[in-house]
Amino acid sequence: MEGDLQRSLSLRLNRRGDRSNQNPAKDFEVGFFSSGRVPQDYPMKIVWKKGFVRLVLVAGILWMLLILLALLFHIWSCQTSVSFLSAMCNKDSKVYNMLGNMGLVSKPHRCPIPLSNDPDKIVIPTRRTPNEILKNLSYVMEDEVPHSEAQSSPLFGGHPSWKQREESFKLKSNMKVHCGFIQGGGAEMNRVDIKYVKKCKFVVASGIFDGYDLPHQPSNISLRSKELFCFLMVVDEVSLKFMRENGTVKEDGAGGKWVGIWRLVLLKHPPYDEPRRNGKVPKILTHRLFPQAQYSIWIDGKMELIVDPLLILERYLWRGRHTFAIAQHKHHRSIYEEADSNKRRKRYARPLIDLHIKIYYYEGMKPWSSNKKTNSDVPEGAIIIREHTAINNLFSCLWFNEVHLFTPRDQLSFGYVAYRLGDAFKFFMFPNCEYNSLFVLHPHTREHSSPIEWVKQLDELKKGNLRESRGGLGLFTPYPGDLDSVVLPNVTRTSKAG
Repeated sequence: MEGDLQRSLSLRLNRRGDRSNQNPAKDFEVGFFSSGRVPQDYPMKIVWKKGFVRLVLVAGILWMLLILLALLFHIWSCQTSVSFLSAMCNKDSKVYNMLGNMGLVSKPHRCPIPLSNDPDKIVIPTRRTPNEILKNLSYVMEDEVPHSEAQSSPLFGGHPSWKQREESFKLKSNMKVHCGFIQGGGAEMNRVDIKYVKKCKFVVASGIFDGYDLPHQPSNISLRSKELFCFLMVVDEVSLKFMRENGTVKEDGAGGKWVGIWRLVLLKHPPYDEPRRNGKVPKILTHRLFPQAQYSIWIDGKMELIVDPLLILERYLWRGRHTFAIAQHKHHRSIYEEADSNKRRKRYARPLIDLHIKIYYYEGMKPWSSNKKTNSDVPEGAIIIREHTAINNLFSCLWFNEVHLFTPRDQLSFGYVAYRLGDAFKFFMFPNCEYNSLFVLHPHTREHSSPIEWVKQLDELKKGNLRESRGGLGLFTPYPGDLDSVVLPNVTRTSKAG
C-alpha cells in the first residue's frame, strides 16, 4: 500500500516536470510576479521581448519630452528680446496659430488693408499740395543762452522761452521757429551723406541708436519702388559699431555705408543724453535731415516693412487726399491715459510726466471724448506717413520742440500740438490693426533701461544727479502759471497696458 502511494506521487511529479519543460514561459510569468526563480535554461528570446517593450516605453516618453521642449523653445523664441532667436519664430505657422489659440503666445492685432494690387500702376501726383495758410517757414539757427544758464555749449533744440513757445502756435503766412539743428548743438552728418540725400525725393526713413536694434530688410518691394525711394537708416556711432560687429556693413566707392537696401546715415555727436530722445531727431525732424524729400515714411528701427512703400503712399495719402497719416494707439485715446500707462511702465520719471501733462491741462488740453473731431489724441508713433508741406513741417517742428522741452514721450505731445494748431493741421489717423498689417514687429536686441525712468520723487533726481543736461529744460524752468492749483483728471484704466 505504501509502495503504491510512492509510485503514484513520483508519477505526478514527473508529469509536472514534463509540463514545466514544455511551457517554460508560463512558469516564468508566474514566477515573475511571485518569489519563484527563473530556470537556468530559460530562452533568451523571452528576455529580449520584455526588454524591447521597456525600450519602446522609454523611447516614447523621451520623444514626448523632446516635443514638449521644442514647443517651449518655440514659445520662448517668439517672445524673447534676442533678435537672432526671434527671427527663427515663424508667426504664420500652424503651430504658432495653435499656440495663440491656447493663449500661450500673443497674436498680433491685424486686419486686412485695402491696398492697390500693382505698384507699377500707381499714378504719382504731378502737383504738390498747395500751402494755403503758411507760405514761408524758416528756422532759428543760433542759440540764445539765457544769462542765468551755465550751459557752456549750445543746445540742439535751443533755449526757446515760454513767450517764443506761445508765439509759435499762432499761425502766420511767414514764420520762424525753433526746429532743432542749432549750430554747435550736435547731430552733424558726414559730407558724403549730405551729398547722397540731396537726390532723395521719396524717402523711407528709420533710425537705430545706442545699438538697440539691427536693420531689418524690407520685403515685397517692387523694382519701381527700389528705384524711386531712398531707404535711409539714421544711426549713431555706437549703433554703427554694433552693426559692424554683428552684421555686414558694406562701403561703396564714394564712402557710403550700406546694410542691404538700407543706406546708413551717421549722426555724429548725439545731441542728448538719452537714446530715446536722440531717436526723436530723425523720427520727427525728417524734413530737416532730408530737406529735398517731398514724401517720407518713417518706421521705427524694430520694424520690418512688408508692404511696398508706393502702395502705402497711395493708400494713406493720395487716395483720400491726405498729407499726414499716423496710426491710432491700440489702447489709449486720451493723453492722460497714456501718461498713466507711461508711469506704470516706468517710461520716464513719474513726477516729470505729471508736470508735463499738468502744463497741458493748464493750457486747455481736455481728455479725449467722442465730441472731439479726432479719433484719438494718442498715436502709435512707430509709423508716420507725410507729404512735406509747410504746415506739416511746422507741426513737426512744434512737436519736436515739445519733446525737447519736456519728456521724450512723443505720444503725449502729439495730441497737444494738434490741439493748438486746430483745423489748420489736418491728419488721417488710421486703425491700429492696419498698422500691424504693414510691418513685422521685432524685439529690441536688449531692453532699454535708464535710471531716470525709475524716479518716483523729485528729490531722487537731485540726490542721484539724474537730471538730463541737454533735454527737458522746460521741466526745470519756472512756468508762468500756477501749476500747483492744477488737479489732473481721473483716469479710468480701460486696458491691461502697463
